[in-house]
Amino acid sequence: MLRNKIMAALLVLPALVIAGCSGATALADDPDHDPAQGGIPEDVTLTPFDTDYPAVGNLDPDLRNALQKAATDARQYKVDIRIASGWRTKEYQRKLLEGGIEKYGSLEKARKYVNTPEESTHVSGKAVDVAPTRADDWLNRHGEKYGLCQVYANEMWHFELLTTPGGKCPPTRANAAG
Repeated sequence: MLRNKIMAALLVLPALVIAGCSGATALADDPDHDPAQGGIPEDVTLTPFDTDYPAVGNLDPDLRNALQKAATDARQYKVDIRIASGWRTKEYQRKLLEGGIEKYGSLEKARKYVNTPEESTHVSGKAVDVAPTRADDWLNRHGEKYGLCQVYANEMWHFELLTTPGGKCPPTRANAAG
């Protein structure tokens, strides 16, 4: 439940930033739905195999390969791994952070949920947010087999390639701020 509320908040942050714009301008400037910036259109569901979309195609090749292997294995257990967010441009990340500041009231509070463009591993293609919750749970239990690790305790959906396949994941950090 908390994961869904946090994900929903993160997904609407860009809309908060562009509030007040005309509808046509808002859609054109909304990186949340602009594939070129790493956004995912509302009517699209991405898997780790949808490399035509920059959110997946611009992921680090080793991370993408590990996700594809995990997704293939997860299907045997009727678990579908979807990509909620992957690679993003610095501009998209900046808009997410600005929206977080507006929502939470300060940079310090927003940083618990949104990293800066300079520090975001999404911008470098080294992080992916996975959905739905069942997939997050499956990866949290089996991700080490692929080198995939949950990074932040408050984001069960955020994974990075932090160990060798079969290795031990490092302890989670409290949040994106540390």
